[in-house]
Amino acid sequence: MQIRNTAVRYGVAAQLFHWSIVVLIITQVILAEKADGLPLGPAKIAVLAQHKSVGMTIFMLAVVRLLWRFVNPVPPLPSGMPAWQRVAAHISHGALYALILITPLFGWLMSSARNFPVSWFGVFTFPDLVQPDKARYEFFHGAHELVAKTLVVIAIVHALAALKHQFLDRDGLLRRMLPVKPRQ
Repeated sequence: MQIRNTAVRYGVAAQLFHWSIVVLIITQVILAEKADGLPLGPAKIAVLAQHKSVGMTIFMLAVVRLLWRFVNPVPPLPSGMPAWQRVAAHISHGALYALILITPLFGWLMSSARNFPVSWFGVFTFPDLVQPDKARYEFFHGAHELVAKTLVVIAIVHALAALKHQFLDRDGLLRRMLPVKPRQ
C-alpha cells in the first residue's frame, strides 16, 4: 500500500481524499434535497446544520488535498491520450477543484450574510465572513446554488469520462484511482 502517488497510480492518501470528497458531495446533494422538501422549522434547521457541517468538511479536505497535490505530483495521463482529451482533463480537474472550494465558501458567505452561524458538527463555529445584509444573502444564495449545480454536472461528466477510459479505451485511467491492487 503506497501512501504517495507513483508514476503509474495515485497513492492511498490521494485516493482517500478523492473518494471521501465524492461521498461527501453525494451526501450534500441528498441533504440539500431533503432540506428543500421540509417546511421552515426545527427539522429543516437541523438538516441545514448537517449540510453546513458536511460542506465545511469538504472545504477543509479540499484545502488539505490541494496541499498534498502540490507536494505529491499526480501520475501522468496515458501517453496515447489525444491532446484534446488531455486539455479537457486539465480543465475539468481545475474546475472541480475550484468548485469544491467555492461552493462551501459561498454557502458560508450566504449564512454569514443571513446571520446564521456555520458550525462544524457543534464542535466549533466558524466566524462570520461578512456583515448581515439581505441583498448580499440573496446574491450568495443564488451563487451557491449555481456553483453547486455546476459542480454536480462537472462531477458527472468527470465520472462518465473515467468510465469511458476504463471500459471503452481500456487504458487503465480509472484503475489508478481505485483502492485495488494494481495489475503487475
